[in-house]
Amino acid sequence: MLTLYVHIPFCKARCSYCDFYLVTKKEHINAFFRALSLETAARSADLKGTVISAIHFGGGTPSFVPVRFLAGWLDQLRSLCTFAADIEIALEANPEDLSAEIMDELRAAGITRLSLGVQSFIPEKLKILGRKHGVPESRRVTAGALQKFDSVSVDLICGVPGEDLAMWNADFHEALSYHPHHLSVYMLSVEPKTQIHRTIAKGILAAPDDAVQASFYEVAMSEAALHGYSHYEVSNFCLPGHHSRYNLASWKREPYLGFGPSAHSFLVAEKREIRMANVSSLTRYMAAPAHAVVFHEELSAEERFTEKVFLSLRINCGLDVEFLRKENKLGHRVAESIDQFAGKGWIRLDAGLLYLTEKGFLFADYIAAALIVA
Repeated sequence: MLTLYVHIPFCKARCSYCDFYLVTKKEHINAFFRALSLETAARSADLKGTVISAIHFGGGTPSFVPVRFLAGWLDQLRSLCTFAADIEIALEANPEDLSAEIMDELRAAGITRLSLGVQSFIPEKLKILGRKHGVPESRRVTAGALQKFDSVSVDLICGVPGEDLAMWNADFHEALSYHPHHLSVYMLSVEPKTQIHRTIAKGILAAPDDAVQASFYEVAMSEAALHGYSHYEVSNFCLPGHHSRYNLASWKREPYLGFGPSAHSFLVAEKREIRMANVSSLTRYMAAPAHAVVFHEELSAEERFTEKVFLSLRINCGLDVEFLRKENKLGHRVAESIDQFAGKGWIRLDAGLLYLTEKGFLFADYIAAALIVA
């Protein structure tokens, strides 16, 4: 089984917190999809004989482009490989792009899962985040999507400057009131060179406080559990059977192929593990789509170990303690770190496997780093 990621690099505008690779020039859409078709044809050998279990259209904002382009690429892909009978085809979407008619077109094109970039149901937060939709659009689209798609995810951001616990409670509970199949909760990260970073640097807004963000995250964890959601990844909660297939496969370090500018791929051949990345420039990508890959490396044993520790804890699938001791060059100190984290209530042990507690999810990267250098 193989999963695919397709980077659609177009957005109506750049949000204040966004540092992803994207462009806002809609006139390049035709040329981009011609290039995507050529890249896909050039990589037909990687696709031949494979069964695709999941496809994820990310970006950018895939819902910004006409549906016919997405449908055309999916038709090309079907000619090169086999789709699993229960394939999940997911698309990231902004509420302002989605009418009832467009959602019907997306469903007809084969999209089974919609990931809605709602980010908030509170007008003040949307304004600070630079979102182009309003609360009425979020409500309309969330309710409508749940009538049309097999799985619907609602994305939320917490820790926006000026946000307090009452605001976050209201925001998260409104999302829960729709009972979506999946919820993603991201603590606002202020990245360099973003608009919100510049605004904070000028003193116009205050940077989000780590302790306050942690309290918001704790609310999300406890309330999601009360409503029947499984906390299957640091930022993600789902009802049974509604995890993101592509994302979970990536976190489990299963092979995937990435298409489009700035997309990444991970291939496993015998005992070799290879990571690749496409050029992060739409102009350069369209000029030579058959040669989009500009980065290629085979992972060393140390890099594989590091990735496995970080990603196993991120999805909390259980990290083998014996594996930690054997693979870590200073394995004699692993027991000390485990005892320390268990004493803090951050981890639990079960049948030789290490799991994060809900409190431990707040410190997942810190715990992973400590176990790697133990």
